[in-house]
Amino acid sequence: MATQATIAVPFSVSGKTAIVTGAGSGINLAFAELLLSRNCNVVFADLSLRPEAKEVLSRYETRDSKSPRAVFVETDVTSWSALACMFDVALSEFGGCDVVCPGAGVYEPPWSSFWRPPGAEGSNDTIDAGHYTLLDINLTHPIRVTQMAISHWLHLADPAAAKASPSNPKRIIHIASVASQVPVFRAPLYGASKAAISGFVRSIGPMDEYCIRVCAVAPGLVRTPLWTDNPDKMGNIDETKDAWVTPLEVAEAMLDCVESENKVGGTVIEVGAGHTREVTVYNDPGPDRTPQGGLLASNGDFGDAEVKALLQDRTVWGQHSR
Repeated sequence: MATQATIAVPFSVSGKTAIVTGAGSGINLAFAELLLSRNCNVVFADLSLRPEAKEVLSRYETRDSKSPRAVFVETDVTSWSALACMFDVALSEFGGCDVVCPGAGVYEPPWSSFWRPPGAEGSNDTIDAGHYTLLDINLTHPIRVTQMAISHWLHLADPAAAKASPSNPKRIIHIASVASQVPVFRAPLYGASKAAISGFVRSIGPMDEYCIRVCAVAPGLVRTPLWTDNPDKMGNIDETKDAWVTPLEVAEAMLDCVESENKVGGTVIEVGAGHTREVTVYNDPGPDRTPQGGLLASNGDFGDAEVKALLQDRTVWGQHSR
């Protein structure tokens, strides 16, 4: 097991380099911008950048030895070769990386949803593919990125000084969700993926022994384009009473997991509106259920009704079981 001396090595992102997938928008953009503001270089890895991400990149793309720098690498996180390219870019541009955030994710979109089986109208998951795109993005990609980071930091780092050691600790921060703790009928694949991330992070917490800390945040209702650009999802929110978590609140909790000497590998931090708490392994009381907590949507019946309608649709469910 890891010793406290190994775990508690002081760590600051200043002067370091991070890879952040999904940095083109939302939580991951907020985290990338926060890192840059703390003098940390960032590799933005995403399929594309929203205008607000392009603006951030434009402020930090100039080579200046006194300032942090941001670079963009177009990345399809379902492609393992594309994920490997992120590390190559970090190595060529910055000499390696110190923080990795495989944060890209989706929230049960129609094109890859449990409620639209592979082959059904509106689903991009095909029967012959043998996999769900949502799980490729939300689960397989962060697991694979974690493997790649460990491989780089323990064996492939060049120069050798870039390898993980007590004097050169490394960090991996994942994004789980409050949906890993509570059932969400309208989004079972999403809930399964986020519960799996929490379990995965807890399981590899002993990587502290190798000077690699792996933690996760579990945010609630975060006001990002993932919600606001999708009326079908916004219908689950009662904006007269439901509180939102801001992307910055989540980013700050992520930074705390990375830098705090009091955190250890395997920690999962729930992020609500104006508050955080550690999700304990045993006998956890569960999330705040009040609308003010920013964790649960008050109008979940809206999305559940859509699911029940789909279940009655023979064109969706009547011919795709094999």
